[in-house]
Amino acid sequence: MLAPRPVGDVATFLSRLTVEAGGGPVALGADLPIGLPRAYAAQRTEADFLAFLHSVGRIPDFFKVCARLEEIGPGRPFYPVRGIAGMTRLSHAQALGFADASALSRACDRATSERPAGAPLFWTLGANQSGKAAIAAWQALIMPAENLRIWPFEGSYRSLLAPGLVALAETYPAEALRHLGIRLRGSKRRHADRCATAGALTAAMDLLSATPDDAMRQALIDGFGGAASGEDRFDSVLGVLCVLNVLAGNRPDTAPDDPWIQKWEGWVLGQTALPANLK
Repeated sequence: MLAPRPVGDVATFLSRLTVEAGGGPVALGADLPIGLPRAYAAQRTEADFLAFLHSVGRIPDFFKVCARLEEIGPGRPFYPVRGIAGMTRLSHAQALGFADASALSRACDRATSERPAGAPLFWTLGANQSGKAAIAAWQALIMPAENLRIWPFEGSYRSLLAPGLVALAETYPAEALRHLGIRLRGSKRRHADRCATAGALTAAMDLLSATPDDAMRQALIDGFGGAASGEDRFDSVLGVLCVLNVLAGNRPDTAPDDPWIQKWEGWVLGQTALPANLK
């Protein structure tokens, strides 16, 4: 297993992956939202999330983040540009016509008995947000791609693996840690706490026959460096191990049998726990 390295030019990322795979199938995990919350999806006229992706390019300013509540609507759901007085997720939800803030979240974003809640898709401010990642990846990576298959909308993960194609699934570091049986003491944002996971990560790699090269071993020992970007490298390794763990048969490669999840919301690869308040 190689040490993490920058993605580089996003426009050529998928083609570079297929070249490195020698034309074989590519299994790709990404820590970003792939899907829409059902409350928002219920307002759409498309058949499913994949059809929405094909049409969203024709929605003017869809990816332009709103600065004020008055700008928010189905055609501009991302908010806010910056922090302002009185800004809340409830007001964001109400501006989109939802009854409460929980409607901003997909089922897989909500807290389970195994982990806390993740960030809702359309929120773009602060450390606990994923909206900016969705904006960047949907526009530059997912929407232009021709050799991409997206899980779970197109079938089980293994069924999407085919020569010359990239099978993309959503991964989540907090989920991956639990799937691998790794207990993170403290915070992944702290260098010392990442260093303390070196032994557990190495053991997980050994179990998955993902032998780390020398650069990866050094990265593990060093907690992926003391810079803030070390957290991103740590997360990327968890994402790879999450995918390998599913392909090894240790976690399911299918999403729950819920039409909203399978057609619109998506799911986190390998997750089995359902949110307690799923509606």
